[in-house]
Amino acid sequence: MDLKQLEVFVAVVKHQSFSKASRELFLTQPTVSAHIQNLENELETVLVNRSNKTITLTESGKILYEHAIYILNNCKKAIYDIKEYSGKIEGLIDIACSSIPETYLLPGFMKSFSNTYPDVKFSISHYDSRFAISEILDERISFGFVGSKISNPQIKYVNLIDDNLVLITPPDLEIENENGEIDVSALYDFNFIMRKEGSGTRDLIFKTLKKAGFSTAKLNILAHVESNESIKEMVRQGLGVSFISQISAEEYINSGKLKSYKIKGIDFARKFYFIYSKNKTFTPLENKFLNELCEYFGLDHK
Repeated sequence: MDLKQLEVFVAVVKHQSFSKASRELFLTQPTVSAHIQNLENELETVLVNRSNKTITLTESGKILYEHAIYILNNCKKAIYDIKEYSGKIEGLIDIACSSIPETYLLPGFMKSFSNTYPDVKFSISHYDSRFAISEILDERISFGFVGSKISNPQIKYVNLIDDNLVLITPPDLEIENENGEIDVSALYDFNFIMRKEGSGTRDLIFKTLKKAGFSTAKLNILAHVESNESIKEMVRQGLGVSFISQISAEEYINSGKLKSYKIKGIDFARKFYFIYSKNKTFTPLENKFLNELCEYFGLDHK
């Protein structure tokens, strides 16, 4: 076997798809399939199950995957050490991101990091908070930025930044309020644009309202939407109201495109987290990324 075969194999496992792996590696799908077939022929075993729509590993495939990750990480370390010795740091950082960090937190840090290390590239995949964990534990992704904390002893959570949810409304909608706060019972009067299941924002909305004794089952939900930006535009157009991150709403609110309210007596405070596997052995580049990110946000990950 050679390194290219292992690289293709890991990409197929990462994406659970031959076509997606081919796009990442800039290879044709037949070439990707040929690499996997040649690897299986050489090892005289089946590595991946092809019977379902998504690719899964056989037991032999699981064994090879662990070794492939180890081998490729060591190759990355060797390349990094040589490049660092010659004064040039390069490589690829894989990141899983939920909506708010992806749009409002990560770009600023990436700009800062890229100014210092212009030869480092990024692969950023959009995942809701709960799916980012499985990607990290399967070592398909190195780091994650998420909006909810799901208990898992193998995941390290580092507090990234504090935020609040606010109720956003169309700019021409007048709601009776006291200093920007409305009664929770008023929520029954509106159509809601809600994030889809799996979203950290959605989980916090329902959990907080239920804790306050509010019947979320009685909310009139007009639409479930994946995109935070789509929600803001739908609300601006008058389709309904929504709870969203204050960080993500500030520009629209300050420009008069939306109004925002808080709910009397209910705290929608939240945190965003930087996450990674406690068991992963990081490459030198990943360690540098981790240290630079913690310095940028003023974090303590020890």
